[in-house]
Amino acid sequence: MTHVISVEQAAARLSELIHTLGSDEEIVLTENNSPVASLRARTATRKRHAGSCKGLLTVVQDDDEHLDGFEEYIP
Repeated sequence: MTHVISVEQAAARLSELIHTLGSDEEIVLTENNSPVASLRARTATRKRHAGSCKGLLTVVQDDDEHLDGFEEYIP
């Protein structure tokens, strides 16, 4: 659902607008009746952890040829 509000009105109620914004809502900010920005709730991101992509990558060939020229950087 999209709501339209002027920048001036949004400035006075910004904290309230942010905290009541639902995950499927958008607030379009207008200035002189023209859209200039929008507010949307951030979607939750999955927490990353080691091994979560296990089995998704296949190493076709094990070679160090691509490391030529980087010897000074390799311990």
